[in-house]
Amino acid sequence: MAVTAFQDLPLADRDREWDGAAAEKRVRAWADAQDEPNERYRDAHVWYDADKKENFTAYKLLIADVVDDRLVAVPRGVFAAAAVMQGSRGGVDLPAKDRDRVRSHLAKYYARLDETPPWDD
Repeated sequence: MAVTAFQDLPLADRDREWDGAAAEKRVRAWADAQDEPNERYRDAHVWYDADKKENFTAYKLLIADVVDDRLVAVPRGVFAAAAVMQGSRGGVDLPAKDRDRVRSHLAKYYARLDETPPWDD
């Protein structure tokens, strides 16, 4: 189990729509990860199961998309991941030991957006 390293990705426009399924397809193509995940694919997510890193289903909390052929963090994707961490959409099944690190990762993007993460309200 692992929280990905903070990539400090450039931020997309704040009003950019978030479509996780479409972003997933673009990230796979950009990362050249059509057959199995790789490090570039991993960078678009906040968490993955390191014991199953060769499976796409091991990656959770996608926050990035590809814009103009570069990986960017999408604010609405970050907000969606934070909401899931708070239990939205049924929550996310992560080890308890990783939850604080995931929140810390997401909080760094919130800070760049001059926002307060929902767990700090």
